[in-house]
Amino acid sequence: MNQRVLFVDDEPKILEGIERTFRKQVELQTASSGAEALRLIGESGPFAVVISDMRMPAMNGAQFLAKVREQEPDTVRMILSGHADLEATIAAVNEGHIYRFLTKPCPTERLLAAVEDGLNQHRLLTAEKVLLEQTLSGAVKMLIEILGMLSPAASSRAARLQRYTIELSEALGLASHWEWGLAAFVSQIGCVALPKEVLFKVEACQTLSDEEKGLYESHPEVASRLLAAIPRLEDVAAIVTAQFRSLNNSDLPDDLRQWDIRKAGELLLRAAIEYDRLVSRGASRESAINALRRSTVRFPSTVLKALGRLSTAAKGTMVRQVRLADLTVGMTLDEDLVSPKGIRLVPSGAEVTTTLMIRLTSIAGGVGIAEPFRVRVAH
Repeated sequence: MNQRVLFVDDEPKILEGIERTFRKQVELQTASSGAEALRLIGESGPFAVVISDMRMPAMNGAQFLAKVREQEPDTVRMILSGHADLEATIAAVNEGHIYRFLTKPCPTERLLAAVEDGLNQHRLLTAEKVLLEQTLSGAVKMLIEILGMLSPAASSRAARLQRYTIELSEALGLASHWEWGLAAFVSQIGCVALPKEVLFKVEACQTLSDEEKGLYESHPEVASRLLAAIPRLEDVAAIVTAQFRSLNNSDLPDDLRQWDIRKAGELLLRAAIEYDRLVSRGASRESAINALRRSTVRFPSTVLKALGRLSTAAKGTMVRQVRLADLTVGMTLDEDLVSPKGIRLVPSGAEVTTTLMIRLTSIAGGVGIAEPFRVRVAH
């Protein structure tokens, strides 16, 4: 449990007094300026609680704590203020940057109680975050497993889109956002609502009728409704919903690093989808990028250049014949998997996942699986 407290003040005597008061109470560190404190946070953080004097040279307490909020948003931030600084301190509190402010001189008992409250608040924040992350992880895992059972090919496509999206953001030098990879990973869950005939034609790269195309392009809306019930996935749901919409980037900066999470995520996912569609039909990396360069979607030149640096696109494969006992996660089916009577069980092109392995083991104990069969293996 994090009991670490950082106290910042430019007066050495105050820091000495704080050290005497808190040494046996908490794990304490002190700093004489905002710059020094930020360095400590970067080198040995995070801290559960940070308390700062308001009036300091170069960087006042409110400015310093605003930077702490950017670096460590879960840290509980407090400010110690003289009466002359009261108006500025109240403004900082009202803007949501500060958990509590204390006035100088602050009695030892009150300061100790405030630190204890801050530690309790940090514990609550941390517990809530863990609970939300576990709920989020469990809900997403369930959706992906359902997709893998109903449409292994769609599940495999989602895994490829996630890889492409993450590597594309790295190639573009964008700051990491978990929403992008997750949006790509869950982008296909709406396929669970599609008729099997439509899914089969999509997986086999067959031409869809207008009605079938409309059905297929409705799956992002289905996914959005499923995701709407999960906390903290608003941005993810928005990115998934927009995956087939026209990209309108004319009013956005040329530098993608200045785009917000949703707009950048929509671009990354759409680029991954269009690229995957082409290479899945046999196009080389170079021909796929050339096709996207001529596409009406009009991707920025930086995105097209970054697609050429995807390591996942350059991996070679070899075809092998295996039995079910030799099948491993990461292989890709090179032919339809059928029962001994010829019933199509899993389409060609499906990537072998843990969920698919469990499903195939169950099928093998029932109707059975025709063996051996061809798979593609990376080399």
